[in-house]
Amino acid sequence: MTNLAIERQGPIGLVTLNRPERHNAFDDVLVTELTEALRSMEAEDAIRIVVLSGAGKSFCAGADLNWMKRMAGFSLDENRRDAMGLGALMRTLAHLRKPTIARVHGPAYGGGVGLVACCDVAIATQSATFSLSEAKLGLVPAVISPYVIAAIGERAARRYFLTAEPFEAAEAWRLGLVHDLALGEGDLDDKIGLLSGAMLACGPVAQREAKELIRAVANRPVTSELIQDTAERIAKMRASPEGREGVAAFLEKRRPAWIPPEPEPEIPADPMPGI
Repeated sequence: MTNLAIERQGPIGLVTLNRPERHNAFDDVLVTELTEALRSMEAEDAIRIVVLSGAGKSFCAGADLNWMKRMAGFSLDENRRDAMGLGALMRTLAHLRKPTIARVHGPAYGGGVGLVACCDVAIATQSATFSLSEAKLGLVPAVISPYVIAAIGERAARRYFLTAEPFEAAEAWRLGLVHDLALGEGDLDDKIGLLSGAMLACGPVAQREAKELIRAVANRPVTSELIQDTAERIAKMRASPEGREGVAAFLEKRRPAWIPPEPEPEIPADPMPGI
């Protein structure tokens, strides 16, 4: 893949947008490659967590200007197909069965904000900046809107969709777009390391089911049907192999099977045997 850098560090898959000279802006090739990379990570049982980041000075500057110039000459049907490709990317990221973390530094504009909103957890440096900049170009953030509005709420969307003004990381944190702020990139990686450790201590099936639970329950009235649905979900997990193992491990005060055992400490050799 020409626009991505992909690395596997044990159970963590690192997917890095790798167009630093273009501030990691989207074009149709990057959209396709990122969608494929995420689906590949989802299919790898050894990968438990996916971390999304950007190379260079930016997380993602939104749509590439050359791509936008080409799209301006597209027919309505061609634009529709192109937009559906971006929609497939956002849905793939938002519905990935594994936990996802956005590692945000520098600018995150337009579709870059969409990527942040689609991830389960987002951590940004204090110097990161955000903008839903589409209206300045006579456009709307349509494809990313379900995820962004779910993250920041309708009221904040009314402001930032209509003004396209940039906002700082502290405002992104206040709105709920990001979950935590880091002093710099070193601190950012430390915080992601701690977060990843917490995620790896949890059951992978439980995490997948939890993500589906959130989608099923969010913004729904508490009806008898919803209560029945949630009861079915917990009953299924209690009877599942992972659920039984987790409860047994807790009662027996041991590590559950999904957590690798701690390595045995090395015993230094006696430098003077027999003395």
